Amino acid sequence: MNHVELIVNVEPQELGSDILIAELSEIEFESFVESETGFYAYIKEDAYSEINVKKLFLNYSHILKISYISKIIEKQNWAKEWESNYQAIDVDGKCSIRAPFHEKKKNIDYDIIIEPKMSFGTGHHNTTQLMIKKLLKLNLNNKSLLDMGCGTGVLAILASMLGANPITAIDIDDWCYENSIENLQKNNIKNVAVYKGDSKILNGKSFNTILANINKNVLLSDMKVYNNSLEQNGNLVLSGFFETDIIEINKSAADLGLKMEEKLIIDEWAMLHFKK
Repeated sequence: MNHVELIVNVEPQELGSDILIAELSEIEFESFVESETGFYAYIKEDAYSEINVKKLFLNYSHILKISYISKIIEKQNWAKEWESNYQAIDVDGKCSIRAPFHEKKKNIDYDIIIEPKMSFGTGHHNTTQLMIKKLLKLNLNNKSLLDMGCGTGVLAILASMLGANPITAIDIDDWCYENSIENLQKNNIKNVAVYKGDSKILNGKSFNTILANINKNVLLSDMKVYNNSLEQNGNLVLSGFFETDIIEINKSAADLGLKMEEKLIIDEWAMLHFKK
């Protein structure tokens, strides 16, 4: 069976990719890989409908700028094509994020295996790399931690490797919930509790460190909830937004008494670290 490869460019990239990947998965697209400008999507040729794709993208044309091209990949080449688009990631020479089909790198401190399905957080996006860079600097040993909007569970996995315990991972999406559990098992991580849901789950819970790599609107909406669940002197690490959003995010945090400790930026994407 041949496959169709859909190369999608979307703006804003992260929010748009999240929405479109979720929608495409409902019309039989089965594999996805992040790119710097969007994502690649794969579907069996006999299940592909150009009309359905155009209709889907048109439904979001009022909020997203979308362009795409499609091509047929012959049966014997499609897996190779997909794997060639999915590259292993190296963060600061310390953390490697790879698929099961990649060879393990030598002289790496933290080797993470992520089964690359539809969930974001595979390490390719700048926001995930920003979060990893920050995690590598924090003292997490025996500290409780929350990975909010966990995606593939990559941040929870790294946090566990860095000594955080116990760890809670939450995502509202079914695929992300299931993929996180799968990836935890692949990395032999046993101290992470995964939940499907939103910030309502945090009621009555507290953490030393809270990670949230989510879009700006969700962060602003849930900032008070994060603050209520953050221990005194705890860390709140946020990403998923642009450098131009820093002022608004910082004001929301400052209004709650949170103090900015550090900001990191990669290609206009930002990470902010706050202390309570």
